[in-house]
Amino acid sequence: MKQVTLNDVARAAGLTKSAVSLALRHDPRIPAATRERITLCAKKLGYRRNAVVAHLMSELRRSADPAPAATIALLNLNEDPDAFTHHPTVPVYVRGIRARASALGYAVDAIARPAVTMDGIRLRQILQARGIRGCVLTGLMRGNRLPPHLAPLWQRFPCVITGVRTVAPQLPFASADHHAVSQLAVAMALERGAQRPALVLDREIDELVQGRFSAGFLIAQRTAPRTSRVPPFYHSREDADVPRAFPQWFARHRPDTVLTLYHVVEDWLRAMRVRVPQEVSLVQLEHRAHEPSWPGVNQHNDRTGAAAVDLLVQMIHAGETALQTAPRAILIEPSWHAGRRGP
Repeated sequence: MKQVTLNDVARAAGLTKSAVSLALRHDPRIPAATRERITLCAKKLGYRRNAVVAHLMSELRRSADPAPAATIALLNLNEDPDAFTHHPTVPVYVRGIRARASALGYAVDAIARPAVTMDGIRLRQILQARGIRGCVLTGLMRGNRLPPHLAPLWQRFPCVITGVRTVAPQLPFASADHHAVSQLAVAMALERGAQRPALVLDREIDELVQGRFSAGFLIAQRTAPRTSRVPPFYHSREDADVPRAFPQWFARHRPDTVLTLYHVVEDWLRAMRVRVPQEVSLVQLEHRAHEPSWPGVNQHNDRTGAAAVDLLVQMIHAGETALQTAPRAILIEPSWHAGRRGP
């Protein structure tokens, strides 16, 4: 059976071969109606893209023209307009997003203004005018529901979330495996001599990741004797001073290692005259480069950002929007950072 070629599709569609090639790659230079007509024509004829040839041509185009072939938007879901540069974790996602997009030949149009303050229809129009092919959304820290007024974005563009799974709407996402993060932290604490590791966690963050920090911790505790199991202590991110219930929890359960996200927990312990790390070791659930002495778990948020771009580019090539029956997800495995103190 003769293989259908681009020339065959071009003849049937009454267009040039180059126009057909651009249309089948969902290039915005070809009008949307024409792209749809060519796609249907190719499907009817039984045309199938040769992946080897497509890859070779992509490499040739990239080497011949170093300029980005297309642009993706980077949108800020954080309430801080400086989150891309000054947030404790968001800049790491951004670094991975930019590096991976560049490697794949895409430019990044970063819009730092918090998306929640923008009109969804107007934002969609701006992105369309700029020739945006898809969107990476990052910085979501409060709840895993996206503002309904931004719906015109995921109705029109392929969109991928970094860091969390959203429930309304359900969008494709790339994230650290938070369940594995807690399990690794407990395993390493026990390996290094901890007898009573405990979890001290911002409740809102745990709910943001749908309880995966807590679930990983509780499952990891199964390997310890019942007498060594310590219930988690939940607090609010606004707690700068020692939470009222924290000293009572600490006195009752006497943990020797605390797994936490926020460095303020160290201040609480010192305010209670608990020596760190002599009496209690601290483990960071999200290692940060500016605190190299803390042992903890590297969530590799730069790799999460890169994975989000990989997923987005797949969607762009397939002509998909963000609204799918079963959105895809990519989980990034954590690794251990030993630090220079405890446990």
